[in-house]
Amino acid sequence: MTETRIQPMQLVNQSIQEKADLFEYFYDQPGSLPGTLRVKTDAQPPEIVLIDYNEETATRIVLETPEECALYLDTESVSWVDVLGLGSEEILLRLGKVFNLHLLVLEDIVNVPQRPKVEDYDDHLVIITQMVMPKEKADGFYSEQVSFILGKHYLLTVQEEPQRDCFKPVRDRIRTAKGMIRKNNADYLAYALLDAIIDGFFPVLETYGERIEELEEEVVSNPTHQTLNKIYQLRRELLALRRAIWPQRDAINTLIRDGSHLISEEVRIYLRDCYDHAVQVMDMVETYRELSSGLMDVYMSSISNKMNEIMKLLTVISSIFIPLTFVAGIYGMNFNTEKSPWNMPELNWYLGYPLCLAFMGAIALGLVIFFWKRGWFENFSTIKKNNRFG
Repeated sequence: MTETRIQPMQLVNQSIQEKADLFEYFYDQPGSLPGTLRVKTDAQPPEIVLIDYNEETATRIVLETPEECALYLDTESVSWVDVLGLGSEEILLRLGKVFNLHLLVLEDIVNVPQRPKVEDYDDHLVIITQMVMPKEKADGFYSEQVSFILGKHYLLTVQEEPQRDCFKPVRDRIRTAKGMIRKNNADYLAYALLDAIIDGFFPVLETYGERIEELEEEVVSNPTHQTLNKIYQLRRELLALRRAIWPQRDAINTLIRDGSHLISEEVRIYLRDCYDHAVQVMDMVETYRELSSGLMDVYMSSISNKMNEIMKLLTVISSIFIPLTFVAGIYGMNFNTEKSPWNMPELNWYLGYPLCLAFMGAIALGLVIFFWKRGWFENFSTIKKNNRFG
């Protein structure tokens, strides 16, 4: 694939503040005007990347102005306009004029995050999605909104951040002409990108499966307050994943069920496979949520067992010292032996003191042996691993 650069825009050299693991859908302030765009102060200026291709050739171009996109909208080739960043209201408004977008559509694109959905207009189809990617050096995941504007011969995608996405396999297929993507229209490109977004959930879920296994071992072996915090954070992150995939599954189902003149019957068949993947992701998320809820129950049981072990140890120690205290209390009464031969004659024995200590030691040792044979010194809260399966 050849590459031509037309005065590329200068990206601002500043780090993007990481998004929170949990997102809330954007909502307008009460009384605000419809179509109000709210650009985040830390958002980077948009970079417009055009990939124009057909079955024979493919060209990648970095555009300087949004108006240059108009030259590629009505060509017979497929034009993928990828906008990276939401940091300029002016550029986004100019893009809206070039692609004939309603102001409310621009509002859904800019004011992120929106609930995933599908809206059908006369000459284009609007698809709002949520893309997730695992963090490299920390727990959790990145999430960002990706907006699709599908036309007859073009596809406009708008991403929040230019640093990361899951579209590299699709770009490589276009560049190397692998598969069917260069032989099909823009609707197949939209399907390929949607499928990449849905498949991007699986690496994230794989990390959560590993975290749940680690937490299971920690909960049954050494539960602490940090363990409780980890379980709570895990449940919150899984809830965020559920909120991302649930409406996205419904949006794909809308594309299949309602259809559109911009999506061919062949691509609708491929969308069924994409829908199946979304359902599989949804099932995994629900399974992990149930496991995390079970971890909370196991944690409470482990803490209760740990407290029972402490109380059992204290009871055993008290049980050993009760008869010793009884013996020491009797001989601490010091009745006068001169008044009666029944008044504790042991006080006058030559070996009375060492015999009393020996007797008390025998009682203590006998109780320890008795408790050991009854199994009271075993740790019932420790669950032994079964290595039968490797």
